[in-house]
Amino acid sequence: MEKSVIVKNLTKKYKLYSKAREKLLDIFLPKSYGEDFYALKNVSFEVDEGDVIGFLGINGSGKSTLSNIIAGIVPETSGSVETKGQPSLISVSAGLNNQLTGRENIELKCLMLGFNKQQIRELEPDIIDFSELGKFIDQPVKSYSSGMKSRLGFSISVHTDPDILIIDEALSVGDKAFADKCLDKMNEFKDRGKTMFFVSHSIGQMKKFCDKAIWLEFGQLKMYGDINEVIPAYEKFLKDYKGMTDKEKKRYREEANKRRATLDAATAM
Repeated sequence: MEKSVIVKNLTKKYKLYSKAREKLLDIFLPKSYGEDFYALKNVSFEVDEGDVIGFLGINGSGKSTLSNIIAGIVPETSGSVETKGQPSLISVSAGLNNQLTGRENIELKCLMLGFNKQQIRELEPDIIDFSELGKFIDQPVKSYSSGMKSRLGFSISVHTDPDILIIDEALSVGDKAFADKCLDKMNEFKDRGKTMFFVSHSIGQMKKFCDKAIWLEFGQLKMYGDINEVIPAYEKFLKDYKGMTDKEKKRYREEANKRRATLDAATAM
């Protein structure tokens, strides 16, 4: 089976500054200012065509950062991501221009994906109908609720038929009926052998929809494999983690970072 996504030693580093002055000094002076923060560090995995993969991890583990890098929205600091075909990210307001109307956003997004005006005219009615936005389609997106933005973004993405679909918490807003309709559409893509990544706090949805799971812990790949193996391990961790005090959580994070640093040093030797 061919690989649709290959991630090798992926690292994303940000700088944290305590003062705005530090950022300017870091730009113009040779000395390094600010604190390095690794949203992802040395993450590697391969995905087969047709895989449906859930991203697991507590807040701040790097799930959205990884989604954005695979989608080509955010550049990596080092490492590489190879994708076979066109990826598309669906998240609340992702890729939408708040100053434009919903209809104008459809046209802009489709033009950016290489569709001509005739193709856009043919797609537009189906996109609008699926979004259920009605007359709001001609209102500025800045007036939309988060659920309405999610509807528009999801509808555009699924109707442009991407090769790789990345859904980042897009079903966590809005009503259940629309979420169910989106899941039906995603299952249609699944039946067609599309590669999909699914980021959600709903483990129940993930169990029903995904075949495999990637568990990220503080920016590092903790576990990758069959959904029925990864989720029970993650649920056990989550139960233990929620029972920790803030001090214990801090200590756990520090120890995890130390283990990661030791592993990185051993790998570099």
